[in-house]
Amino acid sequence: MGQSVKKLENIKHIVCVASGKGGVGKSTTAANLALALSAQGFAVGLLDADIYGPSLPVVMGIAAGTRPEIRDKRLMVPLRAHGIECNSMGFLVDERTAMVWRAPMVVSAFTQILTDTAWSALDYLIIDMPPGTGDIQLSLAQTVAVRGAVIVTTPQDIALSDARKGIEMFKKVGVPVLGVVENMSVHTCSNCGHAEAIFGSGGGERLAQDYGVDVIGRLPLDINIREQTDLGVPVVASSQYPNLQEAYAELARGVHAQALAHEAHANAAPTISVADD
Repeated sequence: MGQSVKKLENIKHIVCVASGKGGVGKSTTAANLALALSAQGFAVGLLDADIYGPSLPVVMGIAAGTRPEIRDKRLMVPLRAHGIECNSMGFLVDERTAMVWRAPMVVSAFTQILTDTAWSALDYLIIDMPPGTGDIQLSLAQTVAVRGAVIVTTPQDIALSDARKGIEMFKKVGVPVLGVVENMSVHTCSNCGHAEAIFGSGGGERLAQDYGVDVIGRLPLDINIREQTDLGVPVVASSQYPNLQEAYAELARGVHAQALAHEAHANAAPTISVADD
């Protein structure tokens, strides 16, 4: 990463949740990961980086028209929902407004919302990235020091193909991949209990093996996840779904372990050897 990269001093770990394509449950995963980390005692923020299609207001149950307070005529004070700090372009524009912007405007808006938000001292800032491998991904890598990326995919081949592109992109910009999340991995029938891998099986494992990373989460295909997301109360924020909560708790533990490992690697002093030749 280039010399322009800086560290947001009050944030310990910046982790982006990304996917190669839309429709794989990335935003739902990002929100529940943030909430699971918070439930484990960490101070957490959640940033919606999808300028064109922000979903955080709906996912986190923040009423339409709610705006962040502006401090010192520049800094946006993040809103709080379910115990975590949040910011999104969705808080700044009307929900019906189409963001018909060219790439430089999108990058400028993203950079401003990232660096001009008055985040508290956070252990984790989870960034819900837009799908694909475009300008915002590149801008993030060039703007702040990112601890790593979590790649969300579903087991089917077309999603895996796009996820590979996402991993390759992060490799090129020097952002380590903390691991792969296989979303919608298994569906368990609520009537008979039969478990079925509707979208196939083993795809996330193959992807992780190809790139030498871990599968740090396997999340079920469950109607309650969708329903709770639509209600603005993600399953981790509800006490009704302990099995689903545990799936996200396991993901949070995996992300934390990988973040610590990459932090230790980044802070390791170089070994200097002296020879007589």
